[in-house]
Amino acid sequence: MNPVIGLDVSKGESHAQAFLDRGVPHGKIFKFKHDLEGLASFLNYLRGVESAAGMRPSIVMEATGHYHSPVVQFLDEHQYLNIVINPLISHNAKKTNLRRLKTDAADAHLLGALFYKEEFEPYKKRGQHLMNLRYLTRQHESLTGMYVQAKLQFQAILDQVFPEYHGVFGDLYSKVSLRFLALHPTSKEVLELDEKEIAATIGRLTGRGKSALWCLERAQILVAAARRNPFKETAFPSHLISMQLLIKLLLQYQDHLADLNKSIEALAEALLEYDLIQSIPGIGTKIAATILAEIGEIDRFNHAKKLVAFAGIDPSVFSSGKFTATINKITKHGSRRLRTALYQAVRCGIRSNRNKKLRAYYDKKRAEGKLFKVAIIACVNKLIHWIFAILTTKEAFRLE
Repeated sequence: MNPVIGLDVSKGESHAQAFLDRGVPHGKIFKFKHDLEGLASFLNYLRGVESAAGMRPSIVMEATGHYHSPVVQFLDEHQYLNIVINPLISHNAKKTNLRRLKTDAADAHLLGALFYKEEFEPYKKRGQHLMNLRYLTRQHESLTGMYVQAKLQFQAILDQVFPEYHGVFGDLYSKVSLRFLALHPTSKEVLELDEKEIAATIGRLTGRGKSALWCLERAQILVAAARRNPFKETAFPSHLISMQLLIKLLLQYQDHLADLNKSIEALAEALLEYDLIQSIPGIGTKIAATILAEIGEIDRFNHAKKLVAFAGIDPSVFSSGKFTATINKITKHGSRRLRTALYQAVRCGIRSNRNKKLRAYYDKKRAEGKLFKVAIIACVNKLIHWIFAILTTKEAFRLE
């Protein structure tokens, strides 16, 4: 026998359908919740199927965001073989059915039956490490987006309160700049202080990082900026309240992003491929971590073209009758985050001729008359092939 359990995972609960062998379903649909009691009942269900089949069943489920994570962890703790498949595979399988049926029970039955039609690889222990890295890199991306939005809101308010403040500290969003502005948000408050008091305040905010001369220079620039400011006070006190809230938010985002960067780096450094992939000029630490996290186990792809398709860089094809489209856009299927990271790596590589090999390929495509975006996508395709070779051979990139 070859027992399997198809598991349809949803938020907080799952539906299971057991098969003892191909075309031999066992029992009715079993429903359980993702709590202690529910998982314990699922374990009893697994043991019942194992007793009936004479061997441990495999468990097949779809990747469903984070909902399947507790089930995977539970199965791993009890040493059951579990297989997490791409939802696109099961979705395509549903299209072959004549009846349009969409229920949790039907999905569980389909996943079990699909096990006998396809060759799936088990969920690997190393995949958990990569999954952790993926969660962190995606959290970093999400938090960065919120940080950028907060910066835009802050800048809009600052332009209405103290527009001349830009450039006083070089980096408007440095901790000393934001903390000083939280203490003295208007030019009137700045002008009420003398330069020595301002320099002393800046010195306290920077600690021992800057010299007294640097603090005094900032103070002089700040006073000059306050005098140039078109208005000494804002007509809308609500702007000051919003500014204070946004400054606190920006400082919190900076701390959270710094902590995330440390965690991402610590996880990524445990991977041999992390240093290897950075041997490609243009790929830094952050991009390398994102690429590895989004690709996951390279064993899932037996050819570089499949990795290209996973990144959504492969061209779409349209042909009907005697007509065949000559202008085909990329599919943009697969991982958007991987596609973005690869695009950034290409832009970094060809900028300032950092990656000479990639720059030469880009120039060649442009010389052939390719548009900028077309040439960039061609470079991304080339980069994916290099990454695939590095991850499969475990050898560093050679520029020659």
